[in-house]
Amino acid sequence: MIHTFSSLDKSHLLDIVVYFCGGKPEMKDEFRTGKINLDKTLKLLTKLNIPFDYVHVKYVFKPKTGSITIEEFRAIYRTLAHRSEIHELFCSYSPNRKILPEINLIEFLRKEQFVIDADEAIASQLIAKYEPIEEVQRKKQMSFEGFLRYMNSKDCLIFKREHTIVYQNMSYPLRDYFISSSHNTYLISDQLIGPSHLWGYSSALMKGCRCLEIDCWDGPQNDPIVYHGHTLTSKITFRTVIEVIDKYAFVVSEYPVVLSLENHCSPKQQEVMADYLETILGDKLLTTIIGDTFPTDLPSPEELKFKILVKNKKVGTLEETVLRRGLDKNKSTIKKVKLAMELSELVIYTKAEKFKSFEHSRANQKFYEMNSIGEVKARKLAKQTANEFVLHTARFITRIYPKGTRATSSNYNPQEFWNVGCQMVALNFQTPGLQMELQNGKFMDNGCCGYLLKPEFMRDSATQFNPYNVTGNHNPITLSIRLISGYQLPPSNLSRTNKADPLVQIEIHGVPEDQVKQQTCVIKSNALCPRWNETFTFNVQVPELALVRFSVEEQISLAANEFLGQYTLPLLCMNKGYRHVPLFSKLGDRLDPASLFVYIWYY
Repeated sequence: MIHTFSSLDKSHLLDIVVYFCGGKPEMKDEFRTGKINLDKTLKLLTKLNIPFDYVHVKYVFKPKTGSITIEEFRAIYRTLAHRSEIHELFCSYSPNRKILPEINLIEFLRKEQFVIDADEAIASQLIAKYEPIEEVQRKKQMSFEGFLRYMNSKDCLIFKREHTIVYQNMSYPLRDYFISSSHNTYLISDQLIGPSHLWGYSSALMKGCRCLEIDCWDGPQNDPIVYHGHTLTSKITFRTVIEVIDKYAFVVSEYPVVLSLENHCSPKQQEVMADYLETILGDKLLTTIIGDTFPTDLPSPEELKFKILVKNKKVGTLEETVLRRGLDKNKSTIKKVKLAMELSELVIYTKAEKFKSFEHSRANQKFYEMNSIGEVKARKLAKQTANEFVLHTARFITRIYPKGTRATSSNYNPQEFWNVGCQMVALNFQTPGLQMELQNGKFMDNGCCGYLLKPEFMRDSATQFNPYNVTGNHNPITLSIRLISGYQLPPSNLSRTNKADPLVQIEIHGVPEDQVKQQTCVIKSNALCPRWNETFTFNVQVPELALVRFSVEEQISLAANEFLGQYTLPLLCMNKGYRHVPLFSKLGDRLDPASLFVYIWYY
């Protein structure tokens, strides 16, 4: 007869504890002497692979003497691991409510988890991977303990595993991708008196950022510095910034990094900048065109792997730069007014060109020229001439940056600019909040490589797409989310115990027509295992641009909620079936083991 921990008698539980502890009798001996304390309880839960939050265990662990018996440990185990909603699901497919035969596991995988090709081989792999009891394994069955471990595993996360690697075609021109981009990358606080720090660059790169901003100014001893000009922000040297970029550029992603220079240096110090770029970055720095013939279009991320590009103003054209390559330069004939030729020559495919109008760009802009547009002007253009904006970004890389009045380094909503195809939507990575949650969620896709292939209707140079007036068939879908329960949610900061009054908001971020927010009821005084069992339905017109955000909050009054955790991901990265939604803090840290348990379905 197969038992779960919740029903085992004392002797059986002792044997199972020894089994889970690798055959070592220490824990069994501890219990034979009577009791174990909180520290040993935590170690045993870890050995048993039971996820736990210390705060929750602390309040579940309430012995009168400072230690617990094995019966009390069994109660703690049952409270943390024996999730009734998962047990109910297990029993619905188990013929005797105790074991799940292989054939029933296959039925569950096909019907509930949408594993259409589930067969004996797949079921056997899962049983071997998750079933802890050898006798059950041998019979090609799964106990509730094994089912619980499977349902809590990475195999049942909401995010599609196949999207955790680079799976998109990376051979289109650079302009055909959304590119993870940061603003004022050197700042780690506000932009008036906050510190500049090299950590800003290493942190952004480790988050998959592929476009970094460097504000360059003349420094002492002819050594350029980086800081937010005309403010009290601290200063770092340009040389150390490039050294950090050289070290971290390709740790997370092998695809190209663009250095967006906000260049305020004199020509003399620009020569120093050029020298640092060439000597420190070496072969990583792109200094000439790819191939032997002059291009007519931008290269692809694939062609630019492990390359660093300089975005800056440029003297003359790329054609002239290519012609000058290989000649002995006669510096006396080069007129140096505001831009040093040494730096200008390093600008290849990302020449900064002032934006005048969509009409002017159509007539005059070259494929290797890109624009930077402030958020206020960009928002006005998007609302007034959205389709023209989409047509512009189908032809040229466009970077959006925050308005200068954002003294606290706050962020705009990036979604409104992704909606018109802007490739580089630059945000202050150092500022947490909804905007960075959308950024992080969007760029989790495609292996977190920092490049996302834009939808086909945004790459078409004759597209009629208008996010403010969606017409035509963009493969709309109906999304159904049943929010079943929460698990070990972060307790309220206002609570002295492990309690909270949680609610969940589910939001769709996308084109204006798709923007919507729905909310569950409030579960009183339960952060450990709140049950909602509420179903929400969304009709999404443009799923390729849609993000889904789960926000867990505590109701502290009828007018105010306290943030507890969130998770954001692209709609098309969602697995169907019974899934776990991990939660992250405001600062982007994983709040293990806190999660939501949901059932996802869309067509």
